[in-house]
Amino acid sequence: MKNKRNCFSFFPRIHPISLLLSMMFLFITFNGSEAQSQILQPVEYNKDQLVKMAVQGQISEARMSYPPYRIGADGKLSVVPGTESIVYNFRTGDSAVNMAGDHIEPAVTLRHPSPFDSPESRGFTFLSCIGNTVRVLTGEAKGEIGYIIGKHGDPRVMVDFKDPEVLKKLTLNDKMHIYAHGVGMEFTNVEGVKIMSTSPALIDALTEAGMGVTEEGKLRINVALKVPAKIMGSGLRRSHSHSGDYDIQMFDEEVVNKYNLDRLRFGDIVAIINADVSYGRIYRTGAITIGVVSHGNSVVAGHGPGVTTLFTSTEGNIDPVLDSDANLKNLLFK
Repeated sequence: MKNKRNCFSFFPRIHPISLLLSMMFLFITFNGSEAQSQILQPVEYNKDQLVKMAVQGQISEARMSYPPYRIGADGKLSVVPGTESIVYNFRTGDSAVNMAGDHIEPAVTLRHPSPFDSPESRGFTFLSCIGNTVRVLTGEAKGEIGYIIGKHGDPRVMVDFKDPEVLKKLTLNDKMHIYAHGVGMEFTNVEGVKIMSTSPALIDALTEAGMGVTEEGKLRINVALKVPAKIMGSGLRRSHSHSGDYDIQMFDEEVVNKYNLDRLRFGDIVAIINADVSYGRIYRTGAITIGVVSHGNSVVAGHGPGVTTLFTSTEGNIDPVLDSDANLKNLLFK
């Protein structure tokens, strides 16, 4: 009997504290994964009621002011490229922060040929939605298909293409046809969330990437980064958010490091915490706004990478989940 071994004696001895910690880890892991794997309901919206309409723009020329200096928030002067034109080396998925440029608009910028405050120009910018299909009408790239990736100011809409070779075929003033589709969209199974500048194609792509409605009735959506509303700048004075953008100020190094804002890329889906842009852009505790990074960084006080609004909730009925892949490059250009 002395030589008989316990049937469990071949297992290594585990210290009670180690065993307790292991059990706690498994419990937390199980519960965490259970929360993430919660079954989501697909979003429902008034898809059959949405009007698809034609709008048209042309590639705008690069612009510089005179004198060409930009005065930084630190008082330094710089001369760098700015808005519009065709940008060959900063496109969807590329850094919106690390560049020798100011307010750079990625890929291709379109304008309507009429004055920016005309009804026609406003129709062009207001009706264009992120994810809308764009077809080149003129030049060597005629027939190529791209997608709207952002808006900047009232007159400008940005477009990108899956194949970078298309950009080399384009020339200034080439015309493009936009299949404008999405304005008037409303969720029918999510309360308290307004939609702006969002196309059905983007809804489909976001849904495939994990967007849905939780059991609590919240809109869950993957975002690349979360941004505190306290550092939002240019765009605050508007009475609406259906065009233009809302700038992330990058002048507070502590906040930039805390929220990893130096990682911002063109096309990133971001959540702005405590921002309500239902009828203009304001700070409101508990509100959440979702948008897409549409133009690049700036040294000018009050400015920075610009965000075009997609969704906003005064009551905070949005649940943003961090996901580094939440970028238009992965959503529209797979």
